[in-house]
Amino acid sequence: MTKKTLKIIDDTLKEIKALDTKILNLKKINSFTDVLLITSGSSSTHMSAISNKLIRALKKNKVEIINLEGKNSADWVLLDLGDIVINVMSISAREYYDLESLWDNSLA
Repeated sequence: MTKKTLKIIDDTLKEIKALDTKILNLKKINSFTDVLLITSGSSSTHMSAISNKLIRALKKNKVEIINLEGKNSADWVLLDLGDIVINVMSISAREYYDLESLWDNSLA
């Protein structure tokens, strides 16, 4: 399921022009998810559009969203699909939390 789901996510993010998308393969180094995806929006409106479009695309393709956090947040929306965790972040929140630095650069 992960490859097909990642394709749906990637196509959706490209279509809505999400910024600086990174996909980290964490399968071999943790137990909470296989893939951590981090992307950004240029404004709170863009972030909202990204998350709404992702939700619609995932539901259309019958991909279960286990948890959704921060739907109305201007800084960070998290979609937990189980084997994939998607982080849609404002540019400032992404710089502040710097999730990419928690993982080895070779994973991107």
